[in-house]
Amino acid sequence: MMNLSEIERVLVVTAHPDDVDFGAAGTVANMTDAGIEVVYCLVTDGQAGGFDHSIPRDEMASIRRTEQTNAAAAVGVTRLVFLGHMDGAAVADMAMRHDISKVIREVRPQVVITHNPLRNLDSTYGSHPDHIATGEATMCAVYPDARNPFAFPGTECAQLEDWAVSEVWVMLGAEANDFVDITEQLDRKIRALRCHESQHRDPDAMEERVREWWKSIAAERGRPEGSSAEAFRVVDTK
Repeated sequence: MMNLSEIERVLVVTAHPDDVDFGAAGTVANMTDAGIEVVYCLVTDGQAGGFDHSIPRDEMASIRRTEQTNAAAAVGVTRLVFLGHMDGAAVADMAMRHDISKVIREVRPQVVITHNPLRNLDSTYGSHPDHIATGEATMCAVYPDARNPFAFPGTECAQLEDWAVSEVWVMLGAEANDFVDITEQLDRKIRALRCHESQHRDPDAMEERVREWWKSIAAERGRPEGSSAEAFRVVDTK
């Protein structure tokens, strides 16, 4: 895992609003505090999320964009890119690979944070098909697409200079091989999660559950009692 002092720019690619806040918002807060530019790329608008049947799906998309924008601000992120793919129907096809590659070439990050491209049979919720598709498309965009100057001829992406990402940090991976201590950022992470009001029937119960989750991740990695951590599978993609 690269040290923060080695990183200038980070791109976070997730399937839905709130995915980054569950998986990496504490790490993001550490990064922005260190002066690193972090950009969020949302593949879908989360139209299929929530629990209120009275909200039209196009209105839910608008609500979730606003919620994610507010959550991003809570951890120091002000630039968000929404790709507009349909929630629940994300596919790791060439269209998605092009869209993500274009953002990579625009942002030029040393690190990309994204989903696990593989299904984890121990985590039904973590293995949402949109997560898997987004993780796979992002890995393909990192290599070979974004660094290949001959990829996507005749498209907007082809007009941008190619870029090679150094590392991919896979959130919540079953084979996590590194972690980030987020003890000092935990309250900011919770504030970010609470911004997603349309998704939480009982936000207090959600907070209690996930606080224990992040503490357990820290304990598993030998951190002092009371610590919290986010785990990643770090992939060298240089």
